[in-house]
Amino acid sequence: MMRRTLLATAALGLGLAFGGTASAQALDKAKACFIYVGPKNDGGWSQYHHEAVEKMQAHYGDKVEVQYQESVPEGADAERVMSQMALSGCNIIFATSFGFMDATNNVAGKFPNVKFEHATGYKREHPNVSTYNARFYEGRAVTATIGGLMTKTNKLGYIGSYPIPEVIMGINAVYLAAKKVNPDVELSVVWAFSWFDPAKEADAAKALIDQGVDVIFSHTDSTAPLIEAQKAGNVIGFGQASDMPEFGPMPRVSSIIDDWTPYYIERVGAVLEGKWEQSDRWDGIASGEVKIGEFSSAVPDDVKAKAQEVMDGIVAGTLHPFTGPLNKQDGTPFLKEGEVISDADLAGMMFYVEGIKGDIPK
Repeated sequence: MMRRTLLATAALGLGLAFGGTASAQALDKAKACFIYVGPKNDGGWSQYHHEAVEKMQAHYGDKVEVQYQESVPEGADAERVMSQMALSGCNIIFATSFGFMDATNNVAGKFPNVKFEHATGYKREHPNVSTYNARFYEGRAVTATIGGLMTKTNKLGYIGSYPIPEVIMGINAVYLAAKKVNPDVELSVVWAFSWFDPAKEADAAKALIDQGVDVIFSHTDSTAPLIEAQKAGNVIGFGQASDMPEFGPMPRVSSIIDDWTPYYIERVGAVLEGKWEQSDRWDGIASGEVKIGEFSSAVPDDVKAKAQEVMDGIVAGTLHPFTGPLNKQDGTPFLKEGEVISDADLAGMMFYVEGIKGDIPK
């Protein structure tokens, strides 16, 4: 017990010694550090974080030093990597995957002068921890409109990574938007239980295709689902987190693109200016953090027009993908006629909406 106490005290002292200056003090130069759950060239999630990092560094030039580590497992390894980064003099550390949440808060408590930013999480247990996310469900409402109108079998498939609110709301958003334009659609969900595992993602896509699915949505990081759709020949899909244009015009008919560049420029700039403050950000299509890739030539003009209508409504604030009347899967009323879901309910969404079959894994 004494040894653990001494180690904790030593770690705290090192955090104060190496963690940078107080937030109120401007810096001539900052060190910004990033950890990725996958490789920086995964073709999706981690790659687009890394590209945003490169653009941020180009924006600031010599004023910002960047350090990053790829393929960091979620859990104890993430805690070790972030601790090493804090000890190396990082002024701000960005943890770019949901599963880094507890590790981020654990390390932040030991290094109070280092700023921590956690992507897609909700825990801010210390004043030096902020969270940031994107309203991916908005993009899914647009792509699901395309999928619902282009399906020939009326069978849609969704590859889920982990059963967390971000993924559940994506599944629900796809079903609701597709059902709105095609009442006959059904949605099947296959879980990969991984963010980045091309083999598992390919197996999930194959399983969906074997069920007669001809439109695949994915919530994982690799291009494997599009590769399998391409092999099938009659299946369409969408770029996930990145544009994935090499798969166009078929099977990739559009995409959801993550653009973290403005956020990284803003938050690193706040550290440089001594103006960083804890925040919780959740931006979407209107702010440009979520973008919709170009509709390919395989998308009929009337379908493009309908998808554009959905996107325009989201940007204008006249359309929200989760608007009542809406029931939970078991028929329990959730939203009244015209009622729009709250951000708190979205962030904690752990149920399927009425019409989706199957159970959410525990």
